[in-house]
Order: sequence, then C-alpha cells, then structure tokens
Amino acid sequence: MIDKIGMAFKEFYGEKPSIVVSAPGRLDFLNTHQDYKGLPVSAIGVNLRTYIALAPSNNGVMAYSENLNAVDEFQPEEITLRGGKWFGDYIRAVFKVFTEEGYRIKGFKAYIASNIPVASGLASSAALEVAVAWGISELNGLGLSRKDIAEYAFKAENKVMGIPCGRLDQYGSAFGGVTLIHTRPPYNVEELGFREGVWLVVDSGIRHSTADIHPRLQGEIDRALNELMSIVPPGLKNKLGYRYWEPRWEELTLDELTPYLENVNRTGARRIEFTIRMYSSTMLAVKALKGLKPTVGEVVKVLGSELAEPERVRSILSSNTWRLELIGLVMNHQHYLLSKLYDVSLPEIDRIAEEMNKLGALGAKLSGAGLGGSVIALFRDRDTAGKALKGVLDCCAPRGWIVEIDEGVKTHGDR
Repeated sequence: MIDKIGMAFKEFYGEKPSIVVSAPGRLDFLNTHQDYKGLPVSAIGVNLRTYIALAPSNNGVMAYSENLNAVDEFQPEEITLRGGKWFGDYIRAVFKVFTEEGYRIKGFKAYIASNIPVASGLASSAALEVAVAWGISELNGLGLSRKDIAEYAFKAENKVMGIPCGRLDQYGSAFGGVTLIHTRPPYNVEELGFREGVWLVVDSGIRHSTADIHPRLQGEIDRALNELMSIVPPGLKNKLGYRYWEPRWEELTLDELTPYLENVNRTGARRIEFTIRMYSSTMLAVKALKGLKPTVGEVVKVLGSELAEPERVRSILSSNTWRLELIGLVMNHQHYLLSKLYDVSLPEIDRIAEEMNKLGALGAKLSGAGLGGSVIALFRDRDTAGKALKGVLDCCAPRGWIVEIDEGVKTHGDR
C-alpha cells in the first residue's frame, strides 16, 4: 500500500511525496455512546487504515481522495467549510485547529487512499482527521504527541465542524491497540495490551450519520435529568446535573435512582438506566482485560442472572480462556443495552449479532453510533471467524472483514 500510494501521488502531482502517514479505523469496543458523557470508553485500532501521501506546497492546500475521485483546494488564510458532508471539510477543520492553536503551518499536497468503509461504524472520518493532523505535524516538524493529535482531531470535528461527538473515535485511531480512554480532563489513555482472540467486523450495509443521532439522545438525557433534579433529595442532586455531561455518572447506582426513575418519562429513564448499566459492565470487562478475575457474584450482579447464570459464570471463570469468554458475555450484554435501552440498533443489526453468536462468536455488539454501520464479534480463532463470516454474509450482510489489532497513527517514511 505504501509503494502504491507513493506512485499514485507522483502520477497525480508530478513529484514524489515527502512522507506517507496512516491512521487506523477503530472498533467501538466497550461503553458505546458514553464518551460525550465524560465516561471512559474502550477502542481497538484495526488494520483497516487511511493512508495519506503528503508534500509541502507554497500554493495552499490541495487534497485528492482516491476513493471519492474528488479534489479539495483551499487557502490557509481563508478557511471556510463547504458543507454537504464534503470530505475536504475534515481537512479544512484540522488545518483550522492548528492555526487557532497558534501554529503557522505550510500548505501541502495530499493524496488520500483508504480501506476503511465510510459510514460503517469504523470511524473513517476520525482516521482521516488523525492522519491529516499527524501529517501536518510531521511536515512542519512540530513533534506533537499522539494525545495532542487526538485532541486536535477531536476539536476539528466537534468544535469546528459542530458534530457533537465524543473523543472515542479520534483517540482510538491516534493510539491504536486496545485502549481505555478517559474522556474528562486531562483525557488520559490507558493502553491495555490485550491481544487475545480474533475479531470480525460485519458491515450491515445500512448507512447512517452520527450528526443525526447524538443530539436526539443527548436531548432525551437532558430532559430526564431535569425531571430528576426536581424530585430527588439534596444528596442525590449533588451527583446529578441538568445536562448530559454534568452528572458524576461513575458514582451513581440504579439502587439509589430507581425509585425516582419511575416518575421520569419512560424514554429518559431508559437512557439513564443504559448509562449506568453500560458503565458498570465496562468496568467489569476492563478488570478482565487487565487479567484481574472477578467473583461469580460480581459478574452476576453486573450482567444479571438471565445472561450470567451463576453456574455458567462459575464454569467460565474456571476456564483457561475465561478472559475471552467473559469479555464476550459483556459484549452481548452491551449490545442488548444499546438495542433495548438506547434504541440505536435495528432488527437487521440485531439479527447479524444473533447470527454471529449462533456461528461461534463469544460475543457480538454494535460498533459506532448505531442505526446502521457495523457489528463486531469476538472469536477464539481465525477458522471459526472465517466460517462465521461466510455464514453471516450468506444470510444477512453484504460484506465483512476478519481484522487484527493494529497500531495507531504512524509515519511510513520518505518515499
């Protein structure tokens, strides 16, 4: 791919690129739809990547997308967004963040080629933003860290483009691997080092836009919080707030909230319940990812006795592959929550998850904002994953990939 994009750059621009950079797509692994609430989320960088060949330019910025066969051009001193989901707006937004941060950066020529499917829950836009930001840093000798790059890419989408996303996508792409991303200042990232299992990504073929999904859900949480704040006692009120990012979600329990949630609109109450249950199951999985074995009681309390029947949990925890099996259980639990309490799944998405479980997955869940996009599944081995991929493509999905955990944004060197 590196040689190919280098040659394509030369053919398009008539010169060799200075550098080639790339950033991975990411699996939305654990705690989906929680980053914008300030809760930690877990991502996995995978070997579906966006590649950009770059060279400095004295004539502003020109970027060609091989996938879209489209060119974007702009002058650094007059950056405006075109709108209409134009791919160049992501590049313009990143450039604008650098100038707002006080950097005087050169124009550049860019050739972009990606094997991350667009609008499939794999954060293709974040990979583009992260790769552009890294390329700008490298071309200008800025030496920015992965965390800086992730934050600039986040600001580009959230602040400049006005898309109410959290930090999962940009941080997951910048760091790669399996990470736990803390989404409150100072936005620390834990690299978990987990490498077990095989991952399958299945694209439902149903397209969606994050920009349409997040505001609705955030508004529903806000309404529920406002209703709660008018009825809860002072001690509980101190943990809550009026906007979705204000509560100290980590400190809240369903035991203390349930009596009051019964007096909140049903949709809003389900959104609050989702937030708390999703977080507690994520912390259970993170414990396993770190190699710390929970008790049977802990697992049953968090996941519920229907999914985590005590004898089944006892059997899992005594197995040599207990980490994989427990993480699979958590993935199934989180998909259920996304479908039934957050309403971001669809019957077609649920069917894909169910089929993958029937075909040998340890667990499967929605990846991304939902109402389309991808389902990810965890398998013990590549052979089982391959058979499951064939089976799910035969019944209910147009395409899918067996993917490997991959490193974050990187420079591939001079071409």
